[in-house]
Amino acid sequence: MLLAGCGAGAPKATPHSSGPGVSRTPSATPSFSQSSLTPDLSTTATVNTASATACTNSTKLAGWSNRRLAMLTVAVPVSETSVSDVTTEVSAGAGGVLLFGSKAPSDLGSRLTTLKTHVPGHLGLLVMTDEEGGGIQRMANLVGSLPWAAYMGAHWTPAQIQQNVTKVATKMAAAQVNMDLAPVVDVDGRNVAPSKTNPDGWRSFSGSTSVVSKDGVAYMNGLRAGNVIPVVKHFPGLGGSSYNSDFGPAHTLPWSTLQKVAIPPFIAAIKAGAPAIMVSNNVVPGLGTNPASLSPTAISSELRGKLSFKGLVVTDSLSAKAISAAGFSVPTAAVQALRSGADMVMFDLGGNVSSQTSAIATAITNAVAGGHLARSRLIDAAGHVLAVRHVNLCP
Repeated sequence: MLLAGCGAGAPKATPHSSGPGVSRTPSATPSFSQSSLTPDLSTTATVNTASATACTNSTKLAGWSNRRLAMLTVAVPVSETSVSDVTTEVSAGAGGVLLFGSKAPSDLGSRLTTLKTHVPGHLGLLVMTDEEGGGIQRMANLVGSLPWAAYMGAHWTPAQIQQNVTKVATKMAAAQVNMDLAPVVDVDGRNVAPSKTNPDGWRSFSGSTSVVSKDGVAYMNGLRAGNVIPVVKHFPGLGGSSYNSDFGPAHTLPWSTLQKVAIPPFIAAIKAGAPAIMVSNNVVPGLGTNPASLSPTAISSELRGKLSFKGLVVTDSLSAKAISAAGFSVPTAAVQALRSGADMVMFDLGGNVSSQTSAIATAITNAVAGGHLARSRLIDAAGHVLAVRHVNLCP
């Protein structure tokens, strides 16, 4: 099964191909008026008290049930040809839907518009897809095609990348798709198609850290200019990985190497305002034994702490074989991901999506009830999901 954001398989398109290949995926600040031109201590005290109890997304979310909070952290997979299949999950408050397929229906926009009417409170919905370029394109028939990142890196300037991506993103937004699981900012110069043993290859802009940093920011800005939310991936960098985590356990290059080669593109993206970052399912030698997506060291300590990333953190697909090989089911992995600092989890379009979604939400609510997941962490995660869509719960 081909997973979200993974680009598995060996697409026939060359890195010079621009044709569509087969896919394998602020809170309100209260204002205060003073009745006197000369403020006194009592007035100041009143202002401070009001500030402390001001309405914020967090104070609003604290009043939500654990189940509703849990649903907001889940991206539910669905075929782009039958998006109404997840109407029940969206009605239950799922934070996002993840589109799978290789050819989008011409009326995708109207179908998604209808689906969004089922969102509780009409708080918006993250509609995401993998539209990278080359062989990783799910709706090129509707939005136009991009070449592999390797081609862009070798033949296009950052300005050209941004311009071409904006054209595609504008059409994505018109079709009601508001999030792209791209760009890939892994540093990998291997001139091969992505495969079972190599998750990157042509999906990477270059083997040069500086080129990837510039081109990744250009791609990211292109999406934002077209009103699509970019998801920079795959932290902390898959270049040179031992294997494709979709198919089994995989590890990155040593952390000491990644810090020099792979982390700079993420730093560049964060400095440029990256709204979301995807974390990989690879184990990082030197950062523990769990996949990065399930590692508090990778997410909370490094990404959140040292790199000061304040946006949305999403996992790669928790259906990956690397996750099950590490001893986690999709629901238990979802809990561990949230505990580690991730805000949104995703899984593959396979099996019974409805039961899997319910199992994930139940595992999260049980973890909170049992004291294994802090409710404050769940509220924080839900807050990040709303923030990336600029949702303000306060009147």
